[in-house]
Amino acid sequence: MQPAGHLRRSQMTRVIHLVLLLAVIHQLLGSEVMQRPFPGDPPGWALLLHEYVGLGSLAVVGLFWLWTLLRRRETRLSRLVPWLSIARTRDVFADLAWQLNRLAHLRPPADDDGALASAVHGLGLLAVTAMAVTGTVTWCDHGALAAHYALDLHKLIANLVWAYLIGHAGLAVLHHLFGSDIFSRMFWTRR
Repeated sequence: MQPAGHLRRSQMTRVIHLVLLLAVIHQLLGSEVMQRPFPGDPPGWALLLHEYVGLGSLAVVGLFWLWTLLRRRETRLSRLVPWLSIARTRDVFADLAWQLNRLAHLRPPADDDGALASAVHGLGLLAVTAMAVTGTVTWCDHGALAAHYALDLHKLIANLVWAYLIGHAGLAVLHHLFGSDIFSRMFWTRR
């Protein structure tokens, strides 16, 4: 399998990605300091901030999905969510095998926009979407059984988002250390 190359990111993609990154970091870190109030007590400032930034995050992630459908010459939705196509799923596993072969020969993983990278980005976007949706369900219907299950799922997915964020950022730093211009392609920084 050959590398897919680098796609040029639009200004809109870069802005939405940055805002979503900041929102996710805020939400994950904020969840570590907030406390649920006892019944009848008012919520603390950290919980209120988490709830309102969470609602904003739902809007941002919704905008990201919409932009993914509308944008041109960037990663298509079918590459972000390849699991509904046998051919695209095969491409993901072929790209994974190619990346593992590079590692086996002590070469760094490619930092291109291959099938594997696109699918991983899609999984991250799905996880963040699930976080925003379950958080919103909890916020809308505090006392209902659905809200209780949504909150449990919200907490479970938060662990996956932590792992994704750490792994995603860690790999970006590794690519940067290997000489990639990955940060300049995503965040306007110079190489």
